[in-house]
Amino acid sequence: MIFDLHVHTNHSDGLFSPEKVIDLAIEQGLDGVAITDHDTITGIETAIQFSNSYDNFRVIPGIEFSCVFNNEEVHILGYFIDYKDPNLIKITNELKQSRLTRGMEIVSKLNQLGLDLTIEEVKKFSGEKYIGRPHIARALIKRGYVADISEAFSKYLDRGKPAYIERYKITIGETISLIKTIGGIAILAHPGILKDKSIVDYCISLGIEGLECIHSKHTKDDTNSLISKAKSNNLIVTGGSDFHGDLINKDLLLGKYFVDIDTIPEFKGRI
Repeated sequence: MIFDLHVHTNHSDGLFSPEKVIDLAIEQGLDGVAITDHDTITGIETAIQFSNSYDNFRVIPGIEFSCVFNNEEVHILGYFIDYKDPNLIKITNELKQSRLTRGMEIVSKLNQLGLDLTIEEVKKFSGEKYIGRPHIARALIKRGYVADISEAFSKYLDRGKPAYIERYKITIGETISLIKTIGGIAILAHPGILKDKSIVDYCISLGIEGLECIHSKHTKDDTNSLISKAKSNNLIVTGGSDFHGDLINKDLLLGKYFVDIDTIPEFKGRI
C-alpha cells in the first residue's frame, strides 16, 4: 500500500485541482495519497469523492498547519482528521482570512521596494479564496523579477527578508491538541530542514505522534537520523514528497517519496 503522505492541491498553494492530483497519483502507481493543504480542508471532500471512481485508491484527509517557534516556521501535519468539525472549520477560516490580508500586505511591500506587481496578478495563480507566498513567487517569476520560487523566497518572501509579513498562526501545542481533539494523528513535517533541531524534542515533549522522516528536501543522512530518532521515541515514521505540482529537474515529485502503509499499523488500521 504505497502512499505519498504529503500532497498539496490548488485549494492551498498547489498547482493542480484535487481531481488532477488523484489522476496523477494513479498514473504514478500510488495506492493512495494524503491531501495536506496548508491551513485549509476545503479540497478534501472533492478529492475523496473523486477517488471513489477508482477501485482500491484511498485518500487520507489531512492538513498542514503552519506554526512559529523561536522565530522559525514549524509545520505540523494532521492525518485522518474530522475535516467537518465545526471548530476546525472556524480556525481554518480565520487562518485563510489572515493569509488573504497578509498577501495584500506583501504585495504592498514589494511595491515599496520598486517591484511593479498587483494583487490581481497574484490571484491569477491563487484564485480568490487563498493566497500563499508561492502564489506571489509565481507572479514575480511571470514578471521576470526572479528566476524561480527559491529565488523569490530567498530575496523577498522568507522570514527576515524585505517583503516578509507575519500572519496569525496557532502555536505548536495548540495545533497538536487540535489535531488529536478532532480524531487525527499529529506528525512533525520535514524536521530535517529545521535550523533549530531542538524543536524536534520540543514537539516530542508536547505529544507529537510521529516524524516525517522521508521527504523531498531531506538528505539520506537526515532520513536515517530521523528514523532512528523516531524509533527511539516510539514515534510513527511517515514520508511524502511535499508535492505542489512544480517540476523538479523536469520531473514530478509526486510518488517519488512515499511510505508503505503496511509498515504503519496506526495508519493501516484506519484505512
